[in-house]
Amino acid sequence: MSYAPQLLELKGCGARIAGTIIGETGGAGMPPSTTRSSFGPIANNVTAVPEVLRYAAFTEDPTAGNPAGVVFDAGSLHAAEMLATAAEVGYSETAFVTADDGDGNLVVRYFSPEDEVAFCGHATIAAAVAHAQRHGLERLRLTTAAGLVEVEVRDSEPGLVATLTSVAPHTTAVGEDDLAEALAALQWSAADLDPALPSRVAYAGAQHLVLAAATPERLAILAYDFDRLLALMTRRDWTTLQLVYRAEPAVFRARNPFPPGGIVEDPATGAAAAAFGGYLRELGLIEPPARITVHQGAELGRPGVLVVDIPAGSNTGIRVSGSAVAIL
Repeated sequence: MSYAPQLLELKGCGARIAGTIIGETGGAGMPPSTTRSSFGPIANNVTAVPEVLRYAAFTEDPTAGNPAGVVFDAGSLHAAEMLATAAEVGYSETAFVTADDGDGNLVVRYFSPEDEVAFCGHATIAAAVAHAQRHGLERLRLTTAAGLVEVEVRDSEPGLVATLTSVAPHTTAVGEDDLAEALAALQWSAADLDPALPSRVAYAGAQHLVLAAATPERLAILAYDFDRLLALMTRRDWTTLQLVYRAEPAVFRARNPFPPGGIVEDPATGAAAAAFGGYLRELGLIEPPARITVHQGAELGRPGVLVVDIPAGSNTGIRVSGSAVAIL
């Protein structure tokens, strides 16, 4: 069955924990499950939770970008309570700060309405801006299931901008059969690809298959076989597809199908942007240090802008910056 993007769907980023596909489905009101994550068993006794903040990331407009929930003082919550809260919020991901030593060291867990996710870029940006608005500007060190992620927040006109530094990125080859299956599911052909940007699997906390469109017209049309693509991505542990078009040497347009999350497309994917920055560096497709801009989400009516700084050095993390604004 083929699906086209829907304007009202709220999207996000996901990853796998303990071999279970996790992401978001928008299933608000879903009852707590009894599954196991890498942080331990999920209990079923759901109680009251702290205040849930709502932010839109990679935008200065609360109706654009990628929405995320943020919960501070979440250390007393069981995983089932976090899961139930994320389901009630209904956004793709909600970030739960389970520990904060007051000196910039935080422990953060991310939940979609379905399960726990290892790392989420847009929820990280949202949580960092929300933290700065309450505690002032400082460098944060986030312990996540994907590893240590450093974030800094600075004043900018018209609001705060957060910059996350990803875990060390890397790329791997994609098999010919997998590439052919992905193209078939997308209803693309090999001729639709830009040979200057080879297809690879890129990682910076989650895995993303990078496919570069040769023309903007090819990228503009996204109608694919959802179930077929989901099956492939499930087998290969890919979180999203990073479909890109190089509009200028340092300006890209992106679209991110996200079947493992149960949704068609993600409007602003911080983890994928970081992985793409690592991809460009590793394949020698850009000369570091460099800065690129990724425009994403316009086709969904939720435009966002992701600024990606690519430092020199093969093992250094990629920096992804964006604004975030409270959703009132």
